[in-house]
Amino acid sequence: MPVSKTKAKLVDVARQLFAKMGVENTTMNDIALASKKGRRTLYTYFKSKEEIYLAVVESELDRLLDMMKQVVEKDSSPDKKIMEMIYTRLDAVKEVVYRNGTLRANFFRDIWQVEKVRKKFDTKEMMYFKAVLQEGMEKGVFQIDDLEMTTELIHYCLKGIEVPYIRGQIGAHLDDNTRDRYVSRIVFGALHKTEI
Repeated sequence: MPVSKTKAKLVDVARQLFAKMGVENTTMNDIALASKKGRRTLYTYFKSKEEIYLAVVESELDRLLDMMKQVVEKDSSPDKKIMEMIYTRLDAVKEVVYRNGTLRANFFRDIWQVEKVRKKFDTKEMMYFKAVLQEGMEKGVFQIDDLEMTTELIHYCLKGIEVPYIRGQIGAHLDDNTRDRYVSRIVFGALHKTEI
């Protein structure tokens, strides 16, 4: 079901205010005023600031899913898609966290609250990875014994390196070619990529 324009506007205004002022320093009244909507309208859609914060996180994750879907639908080989999906995911999450300024601190501090919102994202992301892995198996690019387990491992490996990647603790000292070579070796070694 499509989100109403009013709700989408409230979420976008809240995202901008959270990024600029921080979640703690933004009030529901601030959001109502900045969106040129009354408090009654705001409370029609959101019961609390925490609820609108989670809606902001969900809207950002929806954008990332759209980006990943575009990669899955590309007319390119499964091995290229897997690598692009990995970088798209990590770089998009990093960009979202940095673009949203003070939202960054909340993202790291409220990681468990964010996890609740991420369930839908996680499910769809795994579906996208599974589709590309399946395509790779069908085309003889990957040799995978257990598709479900491999999908879950890729998902949780990416999730596990997300925070260190965002903080620049992984590969920050490497040039792009060296980083790509290391990542390719790990990914394709695990997938038993065959030469085509």
